[in-house]
Amino acid sequence: MTGMEEYHNGNEGSFNSEEADSIVKECIESVVGGDDYSQGQVNKWTASIVERCLTQLVKQGKPYKYIVTCAVMQKTGAGLHTANSCYWDTAMDGSCTVRWENRTMYCVVSVFAVAIA
Repeated sequence: MTGMEEYHNGNEGSFNSEEADSIVKECIESVVGGDDYSQGQVNKWTASIVERCLTQLVKQGKPYKYIVTCAVMQKTGAGLHTANSCYWDTAMDGSCTVRWENRTMYCVVSVFAVAIA
């Protein structure tokens, strides 16, 4: 069973973070799925996840520039802390972060959407 948590900015205006969450989850599942952590695969996984997320977000045809980040970490009991801060138009721009995990790894993907004026 995988555990997923989402974190959203409070006032995201017209950016639909729920839609972005669904896209990110689908991309992670399609790339990593039920695989076990493999150091030799991590670079490929992270590149594939961010590329798939960007492709799917752009396909929506919405007037945004997107930034996608991805971190994959083996479950070893070590801590993993992430943070981000943005200075932008909170009425139009937005972000979401999805934390996905399986029994051997964590995957944290953040999407930042900046409206094109």
